[in-house]
Amino acid sequence: MQIQPKIIKDFKKALSSEGLRFTEQRLQVLEDILSSDSHRDCNEIFQSIKIKGHQVSIPTIYRTLDVLVDYGFIRKLDIGDGAVKYEKKLGHPRHDHMICIESGKIIEFIDERIEQVQDEIASNNDYEIVGRVHQLFVKPKKK
Repeated sequence: MQIQPKIIKDFKKALSSEGLRFTEQRLQVLEDILSSDSHRDCNEIFQSIKIKGHQVSIPTIYRTLDVLVDYGFIRKLDIGDGAVKYEKKLGHPRHDHMICIESGKIIEFIDERIEQVQDEIASNNDYEIVGRVHQLFVKPKKK
């Protein structure tokens, strides 16, 4: 995947702000997560990079993911029981998640009605929304 020069420039600036060096390994983490539409944990990202023939340590992945989250490149999802998944945020439309508590499956959805209700609630209380996180924890219906 070819990453836009501005994204790499912003990534380098974010790393520098955190006192971290820009390295080929950190670039591999960025490229891997931005090239995927999946919700993945650190180990899945590690395996994906390894399969492509690159080497990067788990601690480097975690440090890089923290920077990518803090600077808005990716989103960190708490999917329950302490488990965390990551997804790209850049160029990805705003959406919500349903997380199956039995299988761990994550289903993305967009429903403008939910956003309208949230906007009304904020406005009725003299606030404006500056960020949203909406996750539904679900399980299959019993038949």
